Amino acid sequence: MDSYELFKEDIKKAGDAFKAIPKNEVIRVVSHFDADGISSASLIVKLLNNNNRKYSISIIQNIKKDVLEGLAQEPYNYFIFSDIGSGVLSQIEGLFKDKTVFILDHHEPETEIKSENIFFVNPHKFGIDGGMEVSGAGVVYLFASCLDKRMDEFAHVAVIGAIGDMQEHNGFGKLNDDILKTAIDKGKIKVIRGLRLFGAQTKPLHRVLEYCTDPFIPGVSGNESGAIQFLHQIGIEPKNGREWKKVGHLSKEEMQNLVAGVVLKRVGEKNPDDVLGNVYLLNGEEEESPTRDAKEFATLLNACGRMDKASLGIGTCLGDEKLKKRAIGLMTQYKKEIINSLNWFNENKAGDFISKGHGYVIINAQDKIRSTIIGTLASILSKSNNIEDKFVMSMAQLIDGTTKVSLRMRGNNNGIDLRQIVIGIVKDIPGCEAGGHANAAGALIPTDMESKFIEKAKVVLEKRAMEEVV
Repeated sequence: MDSYELFKEDIKKAGDAFKAIPKNEVIRVVSHFDADGISSASLIVKLLNNNNRKYSISIIQNIKKDVLEGLAQEPYNYFIFSDIGSGVLSQIEGLFKDKTVFILDHHEPETEIKSENIFFVNPHKFGIDGGMEVSGAGVVYLFASCLDKRMDEFAHVAVIGAIGDMQEHNGFGKLNDDILKTAIDKGKIKVIRGLRLFGAQTKPLHRVLEYCTDPFIPGVSGNESGAIQFLHQIGIEPKNGREWKKVGHLSKEEMQNLVAGVVLKRVGEKNPDDVLGNVYLLNGEEEESPTRDAKEFATLLNACGRMDKASLGIGTCLGDEKLKKRAIGLMTQYKKEIINSLNWFNENKAGDFISKGHGYVIINAQDKIRSTIIGTLASILSKSNNIEDKFVMSMAQLIDGTTKVSLRMRGNNNGIDLRQIVIGIVKDIPGCEAGGHANAAGALIPTDMESKFIEKAKVVLEKRAMEEVV
């Protein structure tokens, strides 16, 4: 039996245990607040609703010890942790001895589970890379589908979770790809070959090109007038009368000119045609809606989680039109938060908040930026031409005396595991927790340990950056 079959057997075992839960029990659900976590929570909610189960749900940013202690004292006998929990298995084992716990996750586990009351469903147990092969939502979907085949109608939600967790690289690994095929078979998603331009459904074409940083378009990315000039050069009028054109307004010939023009602009780059790739469109969603393109859908879910409105994201995943409308409205506030964070960074580049060294930049925003936005800031900067350093680390303080840390890397990872780098930095610094994936990692540290953490980070990041040069 191969790894995938063993993983499926483990899912079935957990599913059988779930079926044994008495119908009168209230199930406590805890999920992560990002796009993958909200997708995961949506699938669990749908499964529980399908089976007339009672539940109470929380969406959280971090799973700290005090959070776990509070949950363990609640009057529930059955818990589900989704897209979260693998990094605190020993704490869950110690605190939830008299509870039945299901942990449906894809993050690398901190330890092995020995307790019979904990059903830990995770691909890493079988040598399958959860960072690239399947998302938290994918694990939840496989579990839910095993219990109720009606859940196949929501396979597309797991695809959105995987895209939100940056697991799509012009295609998917085996498990995600199998889920995608189900979503296509069910008529929920279609995959087309086209320009990988974020915002193509919702933004004017010249803005889409201006904001395109992954991949970078020389003379166009980060340059509004350059983007407009480029469109004129390739025979595309940027406006329809008074309205700016969007990608969906282009004729077939104009689209061909755009593709050829972008590829030619990138001649001299390592992979000039990597601007072309798979575009995942959700059938049934309106053209030019942020829920039409799976990548934009994932951003919408991120906005809901990071603006403390995760319920709107769950409703959107489940097709509630009223909640979807409110979630789309929330995007405006989210964009303002991101713009404010970028403006703050640009205004403070030369200040005490920013530490620069060989191959790295560390941004300690303290309480100037929302802790829920700080990872987004690091991601944007790592893809922009604002920063040339290999590693981008950002930090922001929470009100509980801890500081959220995010680490991203410019360009391809080339086998570098950011999670392991963060683990190396927090080692020997008391009270720190590290987690995440190879391509997007982070930590939660005591705020009074910031100085010690930053000094250690400088040494580790500079060493890794120099190793890359060699």
